[in-house]
Amino acid sequence: MKVAVYSRGIAPSTYEDVKTFFEELRHYKLKYVLYKPLYEELKEPLNLSDRTPTFTVSEDLDSDVEFIIGLGGDGTLLDTITLIKDKPISIMGINFGRLGFLSSIGRDNLALAIKALALRTYISEKRTLIHVDADVPIFGDIPFGLNEFAIHKRDTASMLKIHTYINGELLNTYWADGIIVSTPTGSTGYSLSCGGPIVFPDSENFVITPVAPHHLNVRSLVVNDNSIISFEIESRWDEIICALDSRKEIISKNVSLAVRKEKFSVNLIRLSENNFLHTIQTKLIWGLDRRNPYP
Repeated sequence: MKVAVYSRGIAPSTYEDVKTFFEELRHYKLKYVLYKPLYEELKEPLNLSDRTPTFTVSEDLDSDVEFIIGLGGDGTLLDTITLIKDKPISIMGINFGRLGFLSSIGRDNLALAIKALALRTYISEKRTLIHVDADVPIFGDIPFGLNEFAIHKRDTASMLKIHTYINGELLNTYWADGIIVSTPTGSTGYSLSCGGPIVFPDSENFVITPVAPHHLNVRSLVVNDNSIISFEIESRWDEIICALDSRKEIISKNVSLAVRKEKFSVNLIRLSENNFLHTIQTKLIWGLDRRNPYP
């Protein structure tokens, strides 16, 4: 078994935990390849061997790599998706960040997480990706994301007029600061903060949520993820912002945009006790009521 290890950077205060992480990999005889900038950062403080294999881009990950482990927060886990692209590599997130909603395995469960990999006692969940189509190149060769695609107005610009279509049929014209189309995974992120619903990861839906709509009668809408959702934008400014997970591009308002379900999906690995209900209860405090016993 071979794993890739990725991180945006490790705080010195967590070096002991990272040292334990590598000790556990070696204990279970798991081969590993490190993201090159991470190797350069940890080489001296952790006394890593000069012969430690490294990778930089997706093409460096050979067919022997079964898993990629992200050491960090949710942003780190989103990065791993752009690294593996459509390779059949499962993703495990170990939380070295703050909330850790997607990277739900805490540092106190490092040993348990590596043991679960080695013994294959983990639970794998298939997650839908969202794909962006446009009549100009945007987001390079990674036009997909795990959480959401969003359209925003520029800075202090006035609201946008967003004509939104489902499979070519007009859904609505939104007068708003922007619009979000989220996957089930992304329903607990930006969409939720704008009033969207929480949907379960396996629900096979997209959630359309306007950002600061200038209507009292416009709310989020849940649609089947086999739908193609397209947009035409009107704005007093010439440019708009498009965001795909943590990446963004500034493009002309005249660009034709559409989103659909990506042809491939990703597999997120979790420990058996970290199911979706447990996560929203503990991370989002969903359903908290002093009259009820806390699960």
